[in-house]
Amino acid sequence: MTDRSVMLAAGGTGGHLFPAFALAEELGRRGIAVDLATDMRTEGYGAGFPARATYRIPSATLAGRSPVALAKTGITLARGVKAAHTLLGKVRPGCVVGFGGYPSFPPLAAARLRGIPTVLHEQNAVLGRANRMLAKRVTRIATSFERVKFLDAGMQAKARLTGNPVRDAVIDWSARPYHAPDLNGPFVLLVFGGSQGARFFSDSVPPALARLETAARARLRVVQQCRAEDIERVRAAYAAAGIAAELATFFPNLPEVMAGAHLVIGRAGASSVAELAVMGRPSMLVPLPHAIDNDQLQNANTLAESGGGWCIQQSDLSVERLLAEVGRLLAAPEVLARAAAAAKAQGRPDAVVRLADLVVELMRPGARTRRADGTA
Repeated sequence: MTDRSVMLAAGGTGGHLFPAFALAEELGRRGIAVDLATDMRTEGYGAGFPARATYRIPSATLAGRSPVALAKTGITLARGVKAAHTLLGKVRPGCVVGFGGYPSFPPLAAARLRGIPTVLHEQNAVLGRANRMLAKRVTRIATSFERVKFLDAGMQAKARLTGNPVRDAVIDWSARPYHAPDLNGPFVLLVFGGSQGARFFSDSVPPALARLETAARARLRVVQQCRAEDIERVRAAYAAAGIAAELATFFPNLPEVMAGAHLVIGRAGASSVAELAVMGRPSMLVPLPHAIDNDQLQNANTLAESGGGWCIQQSDLSVERLLAEVGRLLAAPEVLARAAAAAKAQGRPDAVVRLADLVVELMRPGARTRRADGTA
């Protein structure tokens, strides 16, 4: 095979796979072949990934600090590095790009052993634990925010601000301008939060909206993601309150749905925040609590500080608070319009082009420090 190819390393969660998907689309437009190295969790998110081949590489997340847990993780990662080293010897990519998390560790570590240029992309405003281990060992670090917590001065020299790539569908739907709701017209509320966030919203949003005035409830058009075990009770709650609702466990056309929303309530994962900014949609962000690095809180605060949305921690978001916030925004289309414009100003629709440019730059002759066979 030729080195006119790129190996992407991304774990099986949307936050890592969506920007990898976007980069694969852009590299494909440039005539560069893409292969995907991932773990065993990709099935739920990776359907239709634009790669010529997908390779499963052993990986493990650090699940505990006990000697047994550390040993198990170390053994699995070592197996992954060995498998990735063999794979890279066969595929011989011109660059390896990792999108964070422990599934990126084996391919990026193996690439360093083979002298292949590497890029580590950090989606969040906080450098994750695995990325902190990798950051000193990669060729370049691509960041999504101007300020990234834990990215120390020693790493700044190889850091480049690219933004967080979003999929083509997001770019396409971002062309639809935001139209503030009419005070007497329909109000489309989109609620989504991924598998870890949907339960909280299923418990809190329906009872809050049910307490709105009758006229306000009649205006609402709720589009909400729910877990399978919650969907029927949520549907019944909205029906009892006389609120029109469309519910699903997953929306494959989420960019289209987001484009039609007047307000979004959701978690603050990196991809969600990037898509909201590129689309220019006002949002009420509720960071996932108890996260080790508080990455979602940092993401949400960054958008909120720009005026593009509101960050409310889950511990502060009672049914009463949610009722008050939604009620206030239902009656303030001008506030929503200002937030939409502020969010749009933070968007980086060219992020995927910037990241692809960095990858191509590293693929040029002279970027390697060793030959592909690992010898000096």
